[in-house]
Amino acid sequence: MMALPGYTQNEASENLLDYDAQWIHYGFQIGLHSSKYKIRYSDAYATDELDSLHSIVPGNLPGWKVGFVVDMNLHKYLSFRILPTVGFYEYDLTYRYTDGRELRELKPATMVELPMLLKYKSSRRGNVAMYVVGGLSPAFEAAGKGDQLDTRERLELRDWNVSVDAGVGFDLFFPLFKFSPEVRYSWGLRDMLTDGTNTYDVALKRLSYQNIAFYVTFEGGPTYLREAKKRRR
Repeated sequence: MMALPGYTQNEASENLLDYDAQWIHYGFQIGLHSSKYKIRYSDAYATDELDSLHSIVPGNLPGWKVGFVVDMNLHKYLSFRILPTVGFYEYDLTYRYTDGRELRELKPATMVELPMLLKYKSSRRGNVAMYVVGGLSPAFEAAGKGDQLDTRERLELRDWNVSVDAGVGFDLFFPLFKFSPEVRYSWGLRDMLTDGTNTYDVALKRLSYQNIAFYVTFEGGPTYLREAKKRRR
C-alpha cells in the first residue's frame, strides 16, 4: 500500500518542463478587486466650524481589471514582469452629520496602470509552484472632457498615482500554457488631495488609495510548442 502512491508520484507527467528555457513569455490577466480611500483628518475637523460633521467613512466598492503580461526571466527563480492594465474603479466617502444627515461623494475612475514587479518563484512540485511578487505600479486616470466639472461641488483629486504592490500566487502548468491565480494588495503612496479647498476636503489632511485584487493569469508555453502545432495543421 505504501509503494502504490510512491509509484504513482514518480510516474506523474510534468508539463512544460523547459518553460523557463525561453527568457520571455506573454499572456493576459483578468482581475476582480475591492478599493477604498484611506483618509487622515485635518486640524479643521476639530474646529467649531465643522462641529456638525460627525465622521467621514470610506466605502469598499468592487471593480474589475484586464491587462497583458510580459514576463522576462532573470534567474531560475526570479523574473521581471510588466503588466499593462486598465482598471475600472469606484470610490466613495460618506459624510455623516450630527443631525442624522448623510452626504455621499461617489467617484468612478478608469485607470491605466503599469505594474512593474519582481516575481520570486519556488521550485516546482509536479505541475505546481508557489510565488511572491512585489514592486511599484504607476497609474494614470483616463479622463475625457466630460470629467471637467465644477470642482467646487465635488471632491477634487489628482489624476495620477504610484502604489506599492505585493502579492502571492501559484503557477499551475498545463500542456500548452501556464495558469496562475494570484492575490495582490496595493498601497497608494501619493496624497491625492489637491491644493484647492471646498466643503468636501476641508476636513481632510491626506487621502490615498488602497486596493486588494484577485487575478487569474494565462501565459503561453515556449514558442516551439505553437510552431509545432501550426506545422501539424
